Amino acid sequence: MRKRILWINPGGTDLFNRSIKEYLERYKDADTEVSVVSMHRGPHHLEYQYYCALAIPDILHKIKEAEKEGFDGAVIGGFYDLGLQEAREVTKDFVVTAPAEACLHIATTLGDSFSILTGHERWVPVIRDKVIKYGFQSHLASFKAINMGVLDFHVDEAKTLTRLLAVGREAIEKDKANVLILGCTIEFGFFLELQDKLKVPVLDPVLAPFKYAEFLIALKELFNWTHSKYLRYETPPSCEILKWELPSQYSFDKELWE
Repeated sequence: MRKRILWINPGGTDLFNRSIKEYLERYKDADTEVSVVSMHRGPHHLEYQYYCALAIPDILHKIKEAEKEGFDGAVIGGFYDLGLQEAREVTKDFVVTAPAEACLHIATTLGDSFSILTGHERWVPVIRDKVIKYGFQSHLASFKAINMGVLDFHVDEAKTLTRLLAVGREAIEKDKANVLILGCTIEFGFFLELQDKLKVPVLDPVLAPFKYAEFLIALKELFNWTHSKYLRYETPPSCEILKWELPSQYSFDKELWE
């Protein structure tokens, strides 16, 4: 069953596009075609909520383009799950997921409690809100920050790994976490060595949502189980969007809504 998945890097830089594409190619199903894109404008990381607000409109229009171009689904990169609910609303028959949602669902299947290893302490409140929203607060053992930013993780990978190992070990021994989640998509690539040394599942924030997307697409194809359009994800009427001339006001292609 052929699957086309778009991975969206929500920042305005293609710095990680090639490495994420190569990474996904190693782990994808044989019948999956993967494309990786980033935004044509905007901040290069989304560590602040203001940056997130700037990115969301472009993410949503990229999702609409992907659906029109024949993709089966998309992953919105970034552990804040930017625009995830809105993306499910604006699409018609399209799978959309994101890292926090996917990692939390998988983690609570693999173990009783999880810790999230993130970059800076200031990221924690936003991610905690996601944990609560998705209903997994009772499984949260702790957050652990390694005091590194999005653009730092792959500058000195040995340093990053050392810090992740230290906080991961503390989460296991002190907080009794039995699953660890890497809480930023640019922390991809460290999970295997962490698992080997810490002896618990470590969820990679690029692979987890991507494999979750493959799973959701398979469910749609086999059983027509997909995002419900009743109530929460009901799509806005295109007649209103076109009547109000929103495409010209917000600089996106009106054909996405025709």
